[in-house]
Amino acid sequence: MKRIIWLSVGFFIIAITGCTGKPKEIIACGDDQVIIVDRMNSDGNNVKISWRWKASEASALPDTFKKYMIPTDECKPVDGNKKILITSSGGGIVLVDRATKQTLFYAHVPMAHSAELLPSDRIVVALSTATGGNSIELYDIKISERAIFRDSLFSGHGVVWMPEMKRLFALGYNELRSYSLKNWDSEKPELQLINKWLLPDNSGHDLISVSDTKLILTTANGVWVFNTSNEQFSAFELLEGIKNVKSVNYNESTNELVYTKGEISWWTHNIYCRNPDKIFTIPGINLYKVRVMANQKSYKLL
Repeated sequence: MKRIIWLSVGFFIIAITGCTGKPKEIIACGDDQVIIVDRMNSDGNNVKISWRWKASEASALPDTFKKYMIPTDECKPVDGNKKILITSSGGGIVLVDRATKQTLFYAHVPMAHSAELLPSDRIVVALSTATGGNSIELYDIKISERAIFRDSLFSGHGVVWMPEMKRLFALGYNELRSYSLKNWDSEKPELQLINKWLLPDNSGHDLISVSDTKLILTTANGVWVFNTSNEQFSAFELLEGIKNVKSVNYNESTNELVYTKGEISWWTHNIYCRNPDKIFTIPGINLYKVRVMANQKSYKLL
């Protein structure tokens, strides 16, 4: 099982599972917090929360920085699910240790919408439309608040590392890009642009990998599969014709799908599952993204 991602604004959700079977946990973020939901003991409106992180209570995070972490819009498990990358359109990114809730890294990044862990203790962040945004930025985990590389990308919304290809894919408003790692063992590493493709629709939003050669991405009016082998886009049949999908997660081997869509402006209170069909509802929280992660590649951290 590869990775699956669930996405939506104001609130973000990710699930962690093993190689087989259904995800046992859902990680959700929205407003000023991130929560982990016990999926096996939750149903409908009855949601059991087993873990919670709040920006106002974040350990080792400067008080002046905490305002940048509202609202959270990404919470991606990394390093074998032991750590969580959290981003916020309010202008921040943090790396949190799940067991201790300790802040391991933070940076002020305008309109941060997603992030990804890269080899050699580095993090790349996608920045959407804002002064100082519209880009991807690269950081060293050991040095908070100092970007070591930047490339412009209008309305940056998604970043995904494909380890088998040794390529980073980045999603913008109307294009998908691929980057290689350049001078990676030096003090001045770079992301070198290798290729870019025009999207079949505007307003790129979510980006995930579902196999060694396939990505799924969402736009304003559709959900698409990008095959890296033939460099072609095709409609994702299970969600064909559905607009405003904010996050999507798909397991090719089981046909399981988890997603969110904008239903109240850009947010929702519902997490939709197919195969098997189920809906989780969280009243009072503006849901944005959903993630299902499994079989993660681990890189040396800290």
